[in-house]
Amino acid sequence: MTVSGFQEEEHAAGRFSLGVWRRILGFLRPCRRHAIALVSVSVLFAGLDAGFPLVTRWVVDDVTARGRGASFALWATVYVGIISGFAACVWVFITLAGVISTRLSHDVRQAAFDRLQELSFSFYDKKPVGWLVARLTSDCDRLSRTIAWSMLDLVWGSCLMLAISAIMLVLNWRLGLLVLGVVPASICVSLFFQKRLLRWSRAVRKTNSNITAAYNEGIAAVRTTKSLAREGENLREFQGITEQMYVSSVHSALWSAMYLPILLTLGSAGVGVALWKGGVDVMGGTMSVGTLIAFVSYAGFFYGPIMELARVFAELQPAQASAERIIDLLDTEPEIRDSAEVQAAIAANRDRPRPPDVAVDGMDRRIETIEFRDVTFQYKEGKPIVESFHLTVRAGQTIALVGPTGGGKSTIVSLLCRFYEPTAGEVRVNGIDYRRRSLHWWQSNLGIVLQTPHLFSGTVAENVRYGRPDASDEEVQAAASMVRAHEFIRAMEEGYDSQVGEGGGRLSTGQKQLVSLARAILADPQVFVMDEATSSVDTETEHRIQSAVEAVLKDRTSFVIAHRLSTIRSADRILLVRGGRIVEDGNHRSLLRRRGEYHKLYTNQLVREKEEDLFEHAAE
Repeated sequence: MTVSGFQEEEHAAGRFSLGVWRRILGFLRPCRRHAIALVSVSVLFAGLDAGFPLVTRWVVDDVTARGRGASFALWATVYVGIISGFAACVWVFITLAGVISTRLSHDVRQAAFDRLQELSFSFYDKKPVGWLVARLTSDCDRLSRTIAWSMLDLVWGSCLMLAISAIMLVLNWRLGLLVLGVVPASICVSLFFQKRLLRWSRAVRKTNSNITAAYNEGIAAVRTTKSLAREGENLREFQGITEQMYVSSVHSALWSAMYLPILLTLGSAGVGVALWKGGVDVMGGTMSVGTLIAFVSYAGFFYGPIMELARVFAELQPAQASAERIIDLLDTEPEIRDSAEVQAAIAANRDRPRPPDVAVDGMDRRIETIEFRDVTFQYKEGKPIVESFHLTVRAGQTIALVGPTGGGKSTIVSLLCRFYEPTAGEVRVNGIDYRRRSLHWWQSNLGIVLQTPHLFSGTVAENVRYGRPDASDEEVQAAASMVRAHEFIRAMEEGYDSQVGEGGGRLSTGQKQLVSLARAILADPQVFVMDEATSSVDTETEHRIQSAVEAVLKDRTSFVIAHRLSTIRSADRILLVRGGRIVEDGNHRSLLRRRGEYHKLYTNQLVREKEEDLFEHAAE
């Protein structure tokens, strides 16, 4: 996929969604004590803020009335007390907001990661990696920071506005109403700007997701890009995405830049009204100078929290876009999961003792038969990949799947593993539709070795132990020995403690394949699936892996997708699959005697391999 091919995500246009915020605020439950403390400190801070102009009023009136006889020591003590309270509140709310932000980010990321582990393969077929990374990084960061600090600012600003309104109305209700008269205009301005700010914030978040996806794919596919000299085309496509980001960011910044000055202008108008009307009252003797100073201070203070709330409001727009994206992910249901019937069976058997031969869902643990009964599957409506597929496999049999590319081999194996489920028909285990069995139980009994094995960053031992974290060192080494990997592992600088690098980059393809085989055998699955496990290695490594495979598959039910037909001659049954159907079925000898399509494929491949050997010897 090129960077221009990433899908745009959709969000419903509209105003704030209380449902989204209720869901996000639900993550505050584990730190609700910190949240309550933060709210309490915010209220206290607002009270100290509201009291400051009152103290100034008392000082001015006291000095006006008593001159040098005013209580300067008392007022100095009061000021020091208020300032000390400010300092203590600031220290406390910075600490509490940091704890809340960190905890919220941790819990949201964990919930999102848990959901990613549950989602079906079909979800990952449609979503690029960068799209997902953006949710667990930038979206979570923005959301956690905004909620923690916005909670402080919202409580402080709201309480301060209420306190200032009450004090102004008590001091002079007529003048108070004049100052408060500009509040409806502020509300109208906020409603006007809200929709526009949210629209462009959503656009910024969507484009940021595509940029992250483009970065990820550009780095992962750098070898392919260079080999095809696609650097220029990729750069132009990436510039298209960044141009979208530029346009959306500029629009968002422009609307924010207009929003705050308009509110500031309205606030200045309120201060002007207070100064004009209060000055008239002072000259008329109906208001003291201290009260006028306090009123002007409150008029200015009143629009301070309004400006702060406006800033918070502007920040909540992109935060809501992030919240919507995260909730979208958390609300995505896996297409493949245990039914209510299976969940009830698991719950019923969880707390009661189970014999060794009984699985977690209360049914037989041992897999005796696997049956595909009239199975049809299609990724897109009207385009079946597998159609009316029938197959019965008994315990211990090795089934090899061969045939042309796109014939449905990998899809059949994916249906077997329940990565996808049939759109028609059934896959039965011991005669029971596997949708009536535990998904975890079924997949934990599968050992899967892919054409391109994936190793995780860490040591060789950690990768072998991945399927059984509690396995001992002796068991790890025994599994490695069984698949002929022990020798090369011991020859490494630190043996089993050697680092494999990201994706196993420090090992050869053959070595990674042997480690993945050891990992599969250590998990002791009842069913093995081998998806062209030797197609990406040289002939010598293939023979080594094939010897390991034979040891792994002994006495186990196995499904092998074969690229090189010489590797599956000992299979109990070889199925030639084309168009999602079994065209030929039999063992190696019977299929050769039939002289059908398998015979043609095998002989052509044999001739080609001999020609390659002759060319290699001639070159030597």
